[in-house]
Amino acid sequence: MAAGLLWGSVFITPVILHDYPAMLLSVGRYIAFGLLALPLAWFNRSAIAQLSRADWIEAAKLSLVGNLLYYACLAAAIQLAGAPLPTMIIGTLPVVIAVCANLSSPQLRWRYLVWPLALIALGIALVNRDEWQALLAQGALTQGSTTQNGSMQSTLLWGALLATLAVLCWTWYPLRNSRWLQTRPQLRSDTWATVQGLTTLPLALAGALMLYGFSRVSGVSIQAADSGYDWPFGPRPGLFVAMMLAVGLFASWLGTLLWNRASQLLPASLAGQMIVFETLAALLYAFVLRQQWPGLGTWLGISLLILGVTLGVRLFNRTSP
Repeated sequence: MAAGLLWGSVFITPVILHDYPAMLLSVGRYIAFGLLALPLAWFNRSAIAQLSRADWIEAAKLSLVGNLLYYACLAAAIQLAGAPLPTMIIGTLPVVIAVCANLSSPQLRWRYLVWPLALIALGIALVNRDEWQALLAQGALTQGSTTQNGSMQSTLLWGALLATLAVLCWTWYPLRNSRWLQTRPQLRSDTWATVQGLTTLPLALAGALMLYGFSRVSGVSIQAADSGYDWPFGPRPGLFVAMMLAVGLFASWLGTLLWNRASQLLPASLAGQMIVFETLAALLYAFVLRQQWPGLGTWLGISLLILGVTLGVRLFNRTSP
């Protein structure tokens, strides 16, 4: 739950920093994560020194797919299609992860698992129905010329595709991460979070250099759609650096630490359902940012999400030794 509350903040970062390229938000966040991991690694150096070569390779894979690629796709999807559509697609993660986890390693009979998953799916549908209707009410999909509508539909399609790719990345990441941690009970969750930060740093630095080099060599600007971009810190350097450090520390390092510990304590199918709190936190922060109350359908959807997870926890408690 705490990891979800921290991860929810990454959904509003691309909205606040809408004039920054999505890829730069990804590499900026994980450069901050890696830099913050350096002093933490020094204090934890004895435990890190005991890690094997296989551990480092696995951490690099998890960092590339679950950190850089996932967040680049998510940020780009939000900037292209707005928050509602990507949130609707990302919101399916609790169900997708729980189903994939139970398929790969059955932990609960399907006749039990189907009920909490159905409640979560219905809750997600109700929440996203309200969000989608709000988008329609704004006239974003219906007003303007045929050319403008075609351009909007194309943008929404690309946003949906990128959000789907983000779902694939973050379905693979928690299942792989959970399997790795549960086969290594001696591996501390804070050590593993710091190691992922260390392996993320060179990948993020390489990504930033490639992004800059591509823009220089090809002449293609890396600016966002509605604003110029001054390398490396952009039009609002103070806010950009502060937000990258904040999400790097809280969402990346602390969120990863909490999730690692949860992955050691919970079955993967149940952990997948708990990601619903990321969706709930993202909704909370979005409504605070908009300065408005959720609609009735959203409140009902939120209630079903919480009820579904509560039922899932109770079922696992009853069926686990």
